[in-house]
Amino acid sequence: MEKKRYCFALDLIDDPKRIQDYEEYHKKVWPEIESQILKTGVTSLEIYRVANRLFMILDAPPHFSLESKAKLDAENPKVQEWETLMWTYQQALPFAKPNEKWVLMTKIYSLSND
Repeated sequence: MEKKRYCFALDLIDDPKRIQDYEEYHKKVWPEIESQILKTGVTSLEIYRVANRLFMILDAPPHFSLESKAKLDAENPKVQEWETLMWTYQQALPFAKPNEKWVLMTKIYSLSND
């Protein structure tokens, strides 16, 4: 199945306790959040961490739209509650635009043996 892949970066506040708490929340993500992610068309989502830097991989079908997902998320009170809570652990990248959390990354290399 053809898919779109999006990769994002974001920083956590550089505090070991906060980072540990953030990871604990992600071991038991609220079911309403996981349901919403799937409802917006995302087929797979992973988050990785090194030090206080996060890297997120989001896969979706070809018709998927980040703008449509953002609109649906903005209309969902539970997602907004989660985002507000998560923002207490996160910090914008130094070059992020105002109010931008996760920054979309640019693919610069790919190797495949398909």
